[in-house]
Amino acid sequence: MSKLSIRFYKDHEVRAVWDEEYSKWWFSVLDIIGAINDQNDYKKNRNYWKYLKTKLRNQNSEVVSITNQLKLNAPDGKLRLTDVVDQTGVSLLAQSITNSKANDFLDWFTFSDNSIDGRSKKKASWAY
Repeated sequence: MSKLSIRFYKDHEVRAVWDEEYSKWWFSVLDIIGAINDQNDYKKNRNYWKYLKTKLRNQNSEVVSITNQLKLNAPDGKLRLTDVVDQTGVSLLAQSITNSKANDFLDWFTFSDNSIDGRSKKKASWAY
């Protein structure tokens, strides 16, 4: 059974799923986009990703080729396939978002042991 970890970046959930087979975490693309853009609207995040993915695909970006799909709980409570990236993909995705907040997110993600805020540590949870 896979483990779900919810991390918090400035009160935005960033869901991660542990992959036993490959021994690595996969992170929700829509959550990353929402956190970077400070956007809680699922549809707006999905539309942003749809636009960005098309743009990156046309540029032959590695981000699109390393994206996988896993089932995560959707806003309606159902398990739905969603795009996920590994740690390398998170960095590439953040770098492809033209937003000044992307660097802050990347610093938080990369150095989370040092820069994760206290509220995040309190809110972080595991579900099995």
